[in-house]
Amino acid sequence: MSQQQIERMTSAPERVGQGTAVEQSRAVAEVQAAIVVAQQCPRNISAAIAEMRQVCTQPFLAERAFYRFPRAGGAVTGPSVHLARALASCWGNVDYGLVEMRRDDSYGESEMKAYAWDVEKNTRTSSTFIVPHKRDQKGGPKALTDMRDIYENNANNGARRVREAIFAILPPWFVEEAKELCAQTLRDGGGKSLPQRVADAIRAFEGIGVTADRIEGKFGRPSGKWTEHDVAQLLISFRSIQQGEITAEDEFPVRVTIDEITGPQDGAVA
Repeated sequence: MSQQQIERMTSAPERVGQGTAVEQSRAVAEVQAAIVVAQQCPRNISAAIAEMRQVCTQPFLAERAFYRFPRAGGAVTGPSVHLARALASCWGNVDYGLVEMRRDDSYGESEMKAYAWDVEKNTRTSSTFIVPHKRDQKGGPKALTDMRDIYENNANNGARRVREAIFAILPPWFVEEAKELCAQTLRDGGGKSLPQRVADAIRAFEGIGVTADRIEGKFGRPSGKWTEHDVAQLLISFRSIQQGEITAEDEFPVRVTIDEITGPQDGAVA
């Protein structure tokens, strides 16, 4: 990092406006109030566990509780920011958020901070990071200039840091039980029979251009032999494709047969 970049990141504004001063005072007052409320209304761990178990049985949360994205020829799956936010609400006395600390349009980047704070235990974690105003594409990164695109890019990158910050302050046993309950909810399918869930999954994927034979090729067996676990994984893949975390081509590649490769070329005599 050059000296000029360091100076840009560490320099303070020459003038603080009235609105900024008011916001700073309000932020300090909110922190003090949060501490007082947390001390007066400590969390009930038994109630927090009961609420977590109840919300994790809801299909709406379970279907959004996991993410999936490609890495090194495979795919990585884990608990999503949606699950993190739901668990923070259940646990109680937790403050979290994402702040754009500085935007530099000249250099095409934003300085962001993600944090999570257990107000009752005074356990806090935060991370500061730089988000380039670029979006990865197959042909290479594309620079973003539209304000809405920059905002969405910052929010998407920041959501991952917020997720990790929340999970860092929650008890691991609390998170692990929630993950297992959400996975079980996906496997149960909300009371629908397995054949119905299979048919619904095939119909949903056909709506985004993924045929049943591509899914069967990935699983290595026909749809009639799919298990509850298979359908649960399909729900995670479907949500991840919708959210742009993974592409349909990466998750369900089109398999080319030997006959298609060695068959007659255009203009050749069969």
